[in-house]
Amino acid sequence: MSGKVAFVLGGGGLLGAHEVGMLQALLEADIVPDMVIGTSIGAVNGALFAAEPSLDQVERMRELWSSLSRAEVFGGSIVSGIRTLARSRTHVYGNDRLRALLTDALPAERIEDLQLSFECVAASIEHARARYFDRGPIVDAVLASSAVPGLLPPVEIDGEHFLDGGLVASIPLDRAIDRGAEQVFVLQVGRVEQPLRAPSQPWEVALVAFEISRRHRFVEALAAAPDHVSVHVLPTGDPKDFDDLRQYRDLGDTGRLIADSHDATRSYLVEHGLVP
Repeated sequence: MSGKVAFVLGGGGLLGAHEVGMLQALLEADIVPDMVIGTSIGAVNGALFAAEPSLDQVERMRELWSSLSRAEVFGGSIVSGIRTLARSRTHVYGNDRLRALLTDALPAERIEDLQLSFECVAASIEHARARYFDRGPIVDAVLASSAVPGLLPPVEIDGEHFLDGGLVASIPLDRAIDRGAEQVFVLQVGRVEQPLRAPSQPWEVALVAFEISRRHRFVEALAAAPDHVSVHVLPTGDPKDFDDLRQYRDLGDTGRLIADSHDATRSYLVEHGLVP
């Protein structure tokens, strides 16, 4: 495969299991990136993959996803979450469980020590802009990128506070292009596969507005991609409507999500002549 290759892993909460199946299909097709760029849950998956871009590592990621429960990721019950919110006034869960999980799963402490070039994006509160982390402590950067507002606390790095990267770049395609990628594989969770429709119910108004906000930068970057850049938006096999709220539910269907995206991505790669 000619030109610099990038894997861009988007956000999407618990639906991020789809990205594991996509990674498996890509490696089975002997497609290995020069760089990995992630947002939110895509930062989590991306960091794990960049640490060891192998099928063995993808299998470990599958096992990790399949063994997790919401309590293991966030800690505690709904009642304890309410207590945390009452105490913090800003978030329902702490990030101690996620920090411990990442520390145990990642073999390196610093981004520059990963096997592949890796970046993740977070939203700076003080400067209201995207910040990409390409060096420094991995766990802090990934926690910042995945600090879902109201669910997890902001993460302080060098005196600056950060929230979820999905607020500023839910699928950071433009970053990969700026970094010189000529082949970009977008790993996403299914929402961008479905066009939006005008809301017909009161609660859908907020959902549509949120989806426009998180999707527009990717749509514009996709339309503006230079002719010499090939962008492959990999399919999940399970497109999600804007009002699909499964990403906020308990883990439990990860095996199917991984299998669906693996099969759909494998078919896509065959159809586009990307399988040797």
